[in-house]
Amino acid sequence: MRRLFVIIILALLAGVGIVAVIESDPGYVLIAYGAYTVETSLWVGLVVLALLCFAVYAVVRLLRRLLGGQNSLVSWVEGRRNRASSRLTTRGLISYTEGNWDRARRQLISGAKASEAPLLNYLVAARASHQLGEADKVREYLGAAGETDSEARTAVELTTAELQLRSGEYRQALATLEQARRNVRRLPQALDLLRQAYVGLGDWPALAQLLPELKKHKVMPADELQTLEREVYSGLLRAGAVADSEHTGEPLRLAWEQVPAALKQDASLVHDYVDLLIGEGYHSAADKVVRRMLKQHWDSGLVRQYGYVLTDNNARQLAKAESWLPQHSDDPQLMLCLGRLAAREKLWGKAREYFEQTYAIERTPEVCAELGRLLLALGEPRVAGAYYREGLQAQQGDLPALPMPEHANPSVAKRLANSS
Repeated sequence: MRRLFVIIILALLAGVGIVAVIESDPGYVLIAYGAYTVETSLWVGLVVLALLCFAVYAVVRLLRRLLGGQNSLVSWVEGRRNRASSRLTTRGLISYTEGNWDRARRQLISGAKASEAPLLNYLVAARASHQLGEADKVREYLGAAGETDSEARTAVELTTAELQLRSGEYRQALATLEQARRNVRRLPQALDLLRQAYVGLGDWPALAQLLPELKKHKVMPADELQTLEREVYSGLLRAGAVADSEHTGEPLRLAWEQVPAALKQDASLVHDYVDLLIGEGYHSAADKVVRRMLKQHWDSGLVRQYGYVLTDNNARQLAKAESWLPQHSDDPQLMLCLGRLAAREKLWGKAREYFEQTYAIERTPEVCAELGRLLLALGEPRVAGAYYREGLQAQQGDLPALPMPEHANPSVAKRLANSS
């Protein structure tokens, strides 16, 4: 408070002093320009000059703020355009997510005009055009995306390949990915696109070479990768069987040798291999594979396949299968296999017994058909017909309940009604 009081006193004294100086000698200023003259005291002239300097300074400062710097008028206009572009881009992405392809494309292209980074706009607009089936627009927007940034080439190529894959253009997609091959190998997305292209083309050797990289970069979940690996080597086995024009079995054997050791224990892949061996007539090799695998672990599917294997010594084959009975007497596939092997040896009674044991464990259309044709050949058409009917009904599935016509034989009518 005392300090403020002192300041006020000093200001008053200074004012009184200035007034005294002005009154003692006001001075004189004359400004002449052409026919115009201005006369005033020195002190008033100084005040006017000070005000004029301040006005010039204020105008210059205002112009600098309007024309330069972050808060300039130009920056404000640019900021407004950028904000409008961001809003359009956001609305375009929302429309794309909602499936409004045409609206999304219009919003994204409008937003790209003032965007500092229009790459995303053009890439998503290309996807929207793909959904609309407009290939020309897809190429146009992908081309525009490539021109936005020198580093956008890989992103554009990956998007192009992805859209080609969606259209089923596997060879074109592969060609697109090959253009960026130097970069794609280190990009998980590119590896996955390569996988899709190879799967679409059925190029199993290329997929086999790609598998280590898919594992290394963890492109897919472990269970999906395992399924793909099984599919790849199954495809290689089929390709080996097809390529065996000289029927030597060597291409199929070599394809099996390429299978990793862990997969050679996979049940479904072993089944595929045995099916191919049997289908191509390499029964001796199939016999060895089945017996070796069953020695390691029991597999009902392999036992069923063993019934289709033809060997030079049917009796030995039957004896081998019967040696499995003590531990697996409740396995219907083993009983079915034994019935077929016994029938191959023309042991009709034993074959019938094994088939009937199979029927007692599991009533399937297959065992009904086996019993039906055996009993028909043995001269029991009535019983064979019953098995055939049961197998057909089981294969057909549940039939709707329908009224049946009156029949001369009440038991037949009753059986028909019950079956429906």
